[in-house]
Amino acid sequence: MSGETKAPAGAAIPSAGADMGRLLAQDVVIDGETSGPATGAQRIEPSHSPRATLAGQPAHLREAPRPEALTSPDLHREVEQFLYVQAELLDAKHWQAWIDLFAPEGVYWMPVAPEQTEWESSPSIFIEDKLMMEIRKGRVSHPNAWSQAPQWETNHLVSHVAIESTAGGRIVVRSRFHMMELRRDAIRHFGGRYTHTLERDAAGALRIALQRVDLFNSQASFDYVLQIWV
Repeated sequence: MSGETKAPAGAAIPSAGADMGRLLAQDVVIDGETSGPATGAQRIEPSHSPRATLAGQPAHLREAPRPEALTSPDLHREVEQFLYVQAELLDAKHWQAWIDLFAPEGVYWMPVAPEQTEWESSPSIFIEDKLMMEIRKGRVSHPNAWSQAPQWETNHLVSHVAIESTAGGRIVVRSRFHMMELRRDAIRHFGGRYTHTLERDAAGALRIALQRVDLFNSQASFDYVLQIWV
């Protein structure tokens, strides 16, 4: 066949296995660091990505978590109750009270993939400040909102609450969640991990500076989009 290149007579032809062996013997380094100023979530907490490089990984990914060594039982209990109240407000559809748990500059973020560290140049399932939350609240509260038709309910379970750090006046908290959603005769399940960055307001109450939601089944197909916060 014209165009074929034949090896000279007697020349050794490398096998695919040999090529693979050489590749495996090489040291391959994938550097996830980027240059330039921090953007998006990096401005608040760069380690919110569970797949950050080793130097930037939070302590719970480098070693076994020991929350009792990081904080007092009273603070841990306060944070737990805060997360439970947040879940109760969502299930009871007290949208405004839920929004009020956020700091004035607070952000709710649900990335598409767990390796994301910012939202300004990447797609997100949710990325909302308090103004966008108010707009969503108005839409789902409308009498003709189809997503809020009768027999639409949610039920949240929050567990595995662990305080990761309390540096700089901010409390970083990791937890796990499961949400069951009922819409007429259909039930959907959502699970994943919350990462809350909390701060205190002038009165000393906890407020959310950033809530990251890593949805375990974010890549799954759904028959309709999410209408409300998970």
